[in-house]
Amino acid sequence: MKQIDTIVWDWNGTLLDDVALCQHTINRMLAKRGLPLLDHERYQQVFQFPVIDYYRKAGFDFAKEPFEVLAKEYMDYYQPRSMQCPLHKHVLEVLDRFQKEGKHQVLLSASRLDLLKEQLQHYPLTGRFEQVLGIRDYYARSKAELAKQFVKESGTDGKRIVFVGDSVHDYEVAKQAGCACILVANGHEHKEKLLRCDCETVDRIEEVSALI
Repeated sequence: MKQIDTIVWDWNGTLLDDVALCQHTINRMLAKRGLPLLDHERYQQVFQFPVIDYYRKAGFDFAKEPFEVLAKEYMDYYQPRSMQCPLHKHVLEVLDRFQKEGKHQVLLSASRLDLLKEQLQHYPLTGRFEQVLGIRDYYARSKAELAKQFVKESGTDGKRIVFVGDSVHDYEVAKQAGCACILVANGHEHKEKLLRCDCETVDRIEEVSALI
């Protein structure tokens, strides 16, 4: 991947270590409804995009409560608490290294853009991303269209762009955009799911540096 000059980073689970909070948030909602809770292993196994499918696998019954109502309840609890989540170890070192090497770095998230920017204000990330891209609602359906639009507007050959994320969806997004992908297995999805994707998978973010 030595020809890469643009890195598109995922946020939740990849740079931001919010897995424990997300697991706690969904378990709080499950407990409220008398449903079985998710341990860490089960959480990583059922988590997926679109998030509506994840909620279904977690045990919610949309015949009783619409997904939109559940998604709002989730975000109302998660968002203010997410500001206390740490970045994964070595995130700043990796971002700074790529910046010094002249790589273009972009943040692309399935989070609603205004909520994403609210989170970013709490971290020392100013000036590290040339663009911050997010979706228009908090239903986390897909960021594929955003990715394809970014690649098209960048004018950069897709072979020179790599997406870095922690989910199967990140791989799918990269593939649809015609770009390479690296998955980091310390986020929201289980490593065995990531290994089924036709791309590089590493355990920690600092290992990304050795691949680019």
